[in-house]
Amino acid sequence: MAGIGPLSQDWEPVVLRKKAPTAAAKKDEKAVNAARRSGAEIETLKKSNAGTNKAASSSTSLNTRKLDEETENLTHEKVPLELKKNIMQARMDKKFTQAQLAQLINEKPQVIQEYESGKAIPNQQIIIKLERVLGTKLRGKK
Repeated sequence: MAGIGPLSQDWEPVVLRKKAPTAAAKKDEKAVNAARRSGAEIETLKKSNAGTNKAASSSTSLNTRKLDEETENLTHEKVPLELKKNIMQARMDKKFTQAQLAQLINEKPQVIQEYESGKAIPNQQIIIKLERVLGTKLRGKK
């Protein structure tokens, strides 16, 4: 430990200052102040997107929105009615609750609830697990 002196840090203060206004800005400011003193009217303009994060070109017109609706299908695939009924029927035949069935396939009970209500996005791996645990074919012909 000998030879190591006290630890010191040489910190220099850093002062950040606002950039000085340019000559043109000073001239404009002087003219505005003079107009205020004389009681003249001062016109102010609001910039369209000042102080917001919105880009000026991001707004879509009604026509563009209609075109997007016609060309794009923005809904995801849902569980078919037949599959919903098959899962529910097979679960009730085995006398499982949604929570028990979910535990058997290592998924959350919410997953089973979403499949039976038709809100889930179909996942083939989950459907295969359900078929295996329920011992029946849920998709296609039985």
